[in-house]
Amino acid sequence: MMTEELVIMHDRQAVTTSLQVAQNFEKRHDHILRDIDAIKKDVPNFGEMFIETMELDSYGRDRRIYYMNRDGFSLLAMGFTGKKALQFKLKYIDAFNRMEKQLQQQKPLSLPEQISLIAKGYENLSADVKDIKDRMGLPGNMAHSFSKKRNAKIINVLGGKKSNAYCDKNIRAKTYRALFSSYRETFDQDRYNDLPMKDFDKAVDFVNNWYPPFELQQEIRRANAQLAIV
Repeated sequence: MMTEELVIMHDRQAVTTSLQVAQNFEKRHDHILRDIDAIKKDVPNFGEMFIETMELDSYGRDRRIYYMNRDGFSLLAMGFTGKKALQFKLKYIDAFNRMEKQLQQQKPLSLPEQISLIAKGYENLSADVKDIKDRMGLPGNMAHSFSKKRNAKIINVLGGKKSNAYCDKNIRAKTYRALFSSYRETFDQDRYNDLPMKDFDKAVDFVNNWYPPFELQQEIRRANAQLAIV
């Protein structure tokens, strides 16, 4: 099934991700990562086309992904064959064209505006900067900060890192899934890092005030009570 966004804006550049490519071309993500890793060995300017990063999946586990621009995608997809693959290549080319056209139409940001985009409050920004901030996903520093707050919340509701509930991988995964499910329903986002910058403070407040569903809370209490008895 094709994901809704073939191409996204990341660090003011039109990109797609290895995960999106795997889903849309119906390939295993680890195979896509393998193919990109193979490209890395032979392409001197690999870093201009691909950016490797880590993100949490819905279970709270780290997973490796790549962001890639148009050139990176073209290089990767060169080996994808078949009629269906060709159709998706054309859809990606069209998506890159549309996203890059939108970026070209935007007013370039000065260095002070770029700093303000991240550091200043939303109400103090110019209309042009606000418009970009409305559509721009979390930059690396804000995404890292949000991840730390989310992880701290999970640790807290499970009773600490040494608690029985936290040490139980099944319960911990359930809690991450429950938080992500509530987050997705509240902010209508399929990934944490796609959250618009303007909603960062709201998302932090959401995490700070979130608690697991009643049944999961009971499971956490039972697990921690067993620890107290042992």
